[in-house]
Amino acid sequence: MNDREGRWPEERFRQLRQQADPDVDKVVAEYLQEQPPGRGALELVKAVVAELGAAKREAREPSGEPPASRIFEALDFAKELPEWGDDRELLARGQAVFADHGLYQSAALFFACLPMAYAEVSSAKVLAGVSNLATHGMTRRVAETGQMLVDVMGLKSTDSLQPGRPGHTTAIGLRILHSFVRALVDERYADHWDTERLGAPVNQELLLATLFDFSVVTWEAMETMGVVLSDEERAANLYTWSVFGHLMGIEVCREGPLTLGDVEPVSARLGRLLETSDEGRLLMAVMLKEMEAFMPLGWRKMPRSLVHWIFRHASHGADRVPELLGVPAPAWWFTALFAAAKAAHGSSWLAGPVDGVVRWLVRKAGRQIVVALIDRHSDGQAAFRIPDELARAWRIRQSRAAVQTRAIRRNVRTRLRAPARGRKGPHSDSPT
Repeated sequence: MNDREGRWPEERFRQLRQQADPDVDKVVAEYLQEQPPGRGALELVKAVVAELGAAKREAREPSGEPPASRIFEALDFAKELPEWGDDRELLARGQAVFADHGLYQSAALFFACLPMAYAEVSSAKVLAGVSNLATHGMTRRVAETGQMLVDVMGLKSTDSLQPGRPGHTTAIGLRILHSFVRALVDERYADHWDTERLGAPVNQELLLATLFDFSVVTWEAMETMGVVLSDEERAANLYTWSVFGHLMGIEVCREGPLTLGDVEPVSARLGRLLETSDEGRLLMAVMLKEMEAFMPLGWRKMPRSLVHWIFRHASHGADRVPELLGVPAPAWWFTALFAAAKAAHGSSWLAGPVDGVVRWLVRKAGRQIVVALIDRHSDGQAAFRIPDELARAWRIRQSRAAVQTRAIRRNVRTRLRAPARGRKGPHSDSPT
């Protein structure tokens, strides 16, 4: 019996698709039932988000005042790391993958992980419908996702997932917010939600897919960029994400970590989640518009080009992601680079220079987006901050003068691009 039929049979995925997070959902449902007309999830969400932000700033466990405290008290069972999940050395090695290759992983987030999420139809419908991601603050939401990555993996340390530390607080917060999303779908979209096909909103199958997006999909994207992780690095990174998944309430991480032996059978099963949808296409279009606005002059089409590059040889049907999401064609010069890369497969002397160019482009694009998110979201409710250690390693200057200089450059780009858009119409595809 192979792994797919043994540990990962189709029936298990059907069960995961219909399963949510009953421990947290019960607490949230009881709270909502007790509220008077006109009050409900929104007030509690605001209280929870405010308390999570305060806990992270003050480096403590979340508690707070009612009603937020009621939710956190109910999560006592999730405060400590699982017995299998406190291997400090392995956690540090898993985090080092990000610390050592952070700009590549940041690029993978924007050009691989998020597109995969948008091509997972249940995820796209929740993000576009419930979160209003497509119409309210796309870059703020992307910044929050990037901050999660930094909180969990940002430093070569062993304590970010310990109670009271940023990664732990982020995991618990996401678990609570996912429960509210399910409650909102039930309240507002129950008549239009196809439970048979999509399963429960933010279900366990989708959570597993998301965990794979941040681990396995990221490794594969990095390999396309020319960064190949060893099996030891992949195993440690998957272990760290499994601990995070346990804290987030992911069922398959309850009893132990995922291993490299799980990667192929799970990836094969999850590949069938990929579909085209109006929501997914809208999310991708909005994200590309935002990301391309961050690019230097002459580089506007870099993000769409990198999406095509990263997915061109992806397995388990993921090579269809750009088509499923309606990603526009890459820049003409990137198409030429595709052709050169294809020719390089038969010429070892050519492969090195071509791969070097791509790696440089990826680092440049990833760094450009990270810098833009820092400049735009370093203050306020949805802050995006990276530790000084990472800023130095990535050569990102965060002084006031540096931020002001970058703001001037962005304004210049915006003014120069505006006439071209005006001449060609709102749906034009100008060369810059």
